[in-house]
Amino acid sequence: MYDLFGKAILDYQTNNSPEDLLTETSISESDEMSVAYLFRSFEEMPRIEQIALEKAKGKILDVGCGAGSHSLYLQNKGFEVCAIDISANAINACQLRGLNNARVQNILAVQNETFDTILLLMNGTGIFGTLKDLPTYLQKLKSLLNPAGQILIDSSDLIYMYDENEDGSYAVPATGYYGELTFTVSYKGQTDPPFPWLYLDYNTLQRAAQDNGLQCEMILEGNHFDCLARLY
Repeated sequence: MYDLFGKAILDYQTNNSPEDLLTETSISESDEMSVAYLFRSFEEMPRIEQIALEKAKGKILDVGCGAGSHSLYLQNKGFEVCAIDISANAINACQLRGLNNARVQNILAVQNETFDTILLLMNGTGIFGTLKDLPTYLQKLKSLLNPAGQILIDSSDLIYMYDENEDGSYAVPATGYYGELTFTVSYKGQTDPPFPWLYLDYNTLQRAAQDNGLQCEMILEGNHFDCLARLY
């Protein structure tokens, strides 16, 4: 992979002629995304992200931190924050932005550390990839929690993307889960290979959490099939 998402972030941070990202999924056409959006301030963030940051406490792990805007806000508030991402370019940008503890790491590789809050934002369920891999990730996240720790995660129910039948049901795929997508990123004429990305409806997330020994509660329901949940 070219790490194009991270390259766009680093280009923006270093003023190296950044361009819009092009994103495409298995159920949607190509769409432009301004990389500047990833560098937004707290005031510019969606309410779901603001609430998550306001509810963060203690020692914090920011999973899939991207440009590090969430981590930077919390660090400036005095929290001890560890920001991780699989993108070396994104982590380079985070370090340039002043994050004290930003490192290239997959969440499944985190060892010998525990946290009071684990953040997975901007469709945090995406990194789980597929429904079958969900238990692996939930068990890992659970193992990284301190007593009374919490996981704050957001996601979207993609049912609205499918056609509605006359009986009120939706024309979702006959096999697999309708929130399992493949995601493709293009930047400056290059395209990374497609990768799996998971969108979860709240009920499916709640059932999976309970099956893996976690409680799950709705913190906030957004205006467009999105939600913020707390697992503990």
